[in-house]
Amino acid sequence: MPIPSFTDIIPSLLQILSAHPDGLAVKQVYAGVAEGLRLTEEELAQMVPSQSQALYKNRIGWAQDSLKRVGWSISPAHGLWKITPAGILALKEHPNGFTSAELKMIGRANASVKMVDLLSSNGLAPAIETKIQPSTEVVAVATEADSPDDLMQKALAKIRASVELDVLERLRQVSPQKFEILVLDLLHAMGYGLNRNSLKHIGGSGDGGIDGIVPLDRLGLNKVYVQAKRWQGSVGSPEVQTFMGALQLHGADRGVLMTSGDFSKPAIETATRAKGVIVLVDGGEMARLMVEFGVGVEHRAIKIPALRADSFEE
Repeated sequence: MPIPSFTDIIPSLLQILSAHPDGLAVKQVYAGVAEGLRLTEEELAQMVPSQSQALYKNRIGWAQDSLKRVGWSISPAHGLWKITPAGILALKEHPNGFTSAELKMIGRANASVKMVDLLSSNGLAPAIETKIQPSTEVVAVATEADSPDDLMQKALAKIRASVELDVLERLRQVSPQKFEILVLDLLHAMGYGLNRNSLKHIGGSGDGGIDGIVPLDRLGLNKVYVQAKRWQGSVGSPEVQTFMGALQLHGADRGVLMTSGDFSKPAIETATRAKGVIVLVDGGEMARLMVEFGVGVEHRAIKIPALRADSFEE
């Protein structure tokens, strides 16, 4: 029997996670789902075409990605998957299992631009919805009319959206100090600063509201001041005003405020009224930029053959 598709794996994954409401290590999830599906040794040994991962693990991973996008599971820590109250409710509402159409609909959640993030450690707090636009166009569902190139581009967009979601989750889990360093790493990768060492990290107690300084020229005459807030919720107008005050104390008129959360409407309006230039970068945008510029992620090369017509000319 062939290994089930990732959508067909969704019920088994939900059941495994529901049996461990406090969360389960990914390795244990793999083992539990494989046992539930009664995969043979031969099936367990099957690899994806790139030979980088077992096929069944790859499909379990995509099933988890779909569950996260509909808010039925989360990854509260690296290597840990956990069902949400919404996922538990979904199982209760489907005592006889999911229909094929329902599974396809859940699978299409990979194309969604929503992520549910539960704030409390016990997963009982109200969910906050954070919009994450994929870095390319909104991910489309493949159709039978798609050419191989179309399928490849849609698959790439889906993978990017998934990685952006994972990056954002990790950003919200790191320490404030590590978050500040990642912000400076990203700014350097985007071309700011003469070299990485020129970007100064000054975060910590007594930092005066400034976490980093980015020189734009060799003599440091032009500088951008940075504040990094590793938050789960919204950064409000008071925080932006405090940053504006810190810039004034340094005689600066350029600042970047990055957060792993998002910005309230009043915060955005406050930034637009600043005398200088204050750029606000929320968690979704930061995750997109990190994927684009290769900060915290790696880009795998894929060899795609194409005919060289000149090789066949007489």
